[in-house]
Amino acid sequence: MALRHEPTASYHSVQDALRVLETVGRRGTGINETELARETGIATERLTTLLHMLRREAYVEQITDGAYVTGAAFARLGSADGHRQAQRDTLQRTLNRLRDRVGAAVYLSRYVDGEVRVTQYADSPATPKVNEWVDFRYSAHATAVGKSLLTQLDHEGRRDHLARHRPARLTSRTITSDRLLLSKLAAQPPTAPVLDLQEYAVGTVCAAVPLTAGSTAGCLALSLPLEHAHRLRRAADTLNRSAAPMLLSLAI
Repeated sequence: MALRHEPTASYHSVQDALRVLETVGRRGTGINETELARETGIATERLTTLLHMLRREAYVEQITDGAYVTGAAFARLGSADGHRQAQRDTLQRTLNRLRDRVGAAVYLSRYVDGEVRVTQYADSPATPKVNEWVDFRYSAHATAVGKSLLTQLDHEGRRDHLARHRPARLTSRTITSDRLLLSKLAAQPPTAPVLDLQEYAVGTVCAAVPLTAGSTAGCLALSLPLEHAHRLRRAADTLNRSAAPMLLSLAI
């Protein structure tokens, strides 16, 4: 199985952010924005946006003279001891902020060993997570999470998944035809959110955006009750714009 390599805007943002972090890390005593722009070759306006994101996520911090140094989150992730837990904690804080920002339950998922896995999520009493009435491993054909992950596989990878998990009808909107589903997955633009409009569960709509980190397909998703369906497109756009911090945490 191979992944489709179609870099998204989030991917390019992460590449630039990693370049900034590498440069800040080399200059342990601090580096100002003008020097960062010169050394990284990143335009000033874009650099300002990246630094805002990196400060918000605590990967860098600004000291009294305005220079930038590496922050607490970067130090925790850079430590050999507890790296996995530090990464998980960083991702959870980002998920919690995103949940509050979009007003919906949000999910982080990966495609691991040929299966869909929701690795972390953030919900609340006001934004409950979707009722997993059919295991997500067996319903990739019907969920925004599953379809987003499948779009990141090559054609043979998708065919293999559908051969192992035959598409079952979960609602009247579920696509059960392999040919139609494969056609829709192939036509999905890599930068556009994948939607689930009551295909998995009646009364629930979802959206997901890709988070391809290295050789593993991943995605960031949200779910809303049907009465909030009018918010789905805007929430999905916010999700798309928020993918970079997640991808950055996965890449470090």
